[in-house]
Amino acid sequence: MTIVISRLLLPAFILAVLIAPPGVKAGDASLPGAPQSPYRPITGSQRVNWFVKSTIGRDSLIGGVISSAWGTMLNSPSEYGPHWDGFAKRYGMRLTGVSTGNAMEAGVGALWGEDPRYFREPYAPFKSRVGHIIKMTFLAHNRDGRPMPAYARYIAIPGNNFLSNTWRADSEANVSAAVTRTLSGFLGRMAGNAFDEFWPDVKQRLSRKMRHGKSPSD
Repeated sequence: MTIVISRLLLPAFILAVLIAPPGVKAGDASLPGAPQSPYRPITGSQRVNWFVKSTIGRDSLIGGVISSAWGTMLNSPSEYGPHWDGFAKRYGMRLTGVSTGNAMEAGVGALWGEDPRYFREPYAPFKSRVGHIIKMTFLAHNRDGRPMPAYARYIAIPGNNFLSNTWRADSEANVSAAVTRTLSGFLGRMAGNAFDEFWPDVKQRLSRKMRHGKSPSD
């Protein structure tokens, strides 16, 4: 489990350490990437946009390529085989799971106003940002913008992984595999939060260096 967490989160944290904190006031909502203040509840169209981006957005598709390539290299599950056809099957299987889980989280959460979006804390201390990443893996915002247990996520991630047992290869269509996928689902959400939290800062730093005619490696 420690190895899995390290592979998912350590790259984002290392990138963050390299970022010099900008000299701005914390919580300044007028700056790019800052949380909205006051909080505005998610709308129906924003909920749909979240579903689309989280399912077939660039980051999700890249993650699918990586996880499917890893599974193909290890030939897991073995029923798919270690070849391009097996890669395609693994990619398609992941996409059906991701789309089902995201649809459940967005749809069920709408019943009580649970907001599935992640809001960055770009001007908080590094340790606070790491804590925010972990905390918001299991929490969401309600209609008032206050943190609440992410009940829809608690339903969606396990529900999707147990439901997918009905169409998965026999070797991974069991309770043990579904539990493992559920844990991986929460770790994946944590890794996604880390990427959303730190990647904009990395891009800003690289862009600033490029504008000043410096190489990113300088």
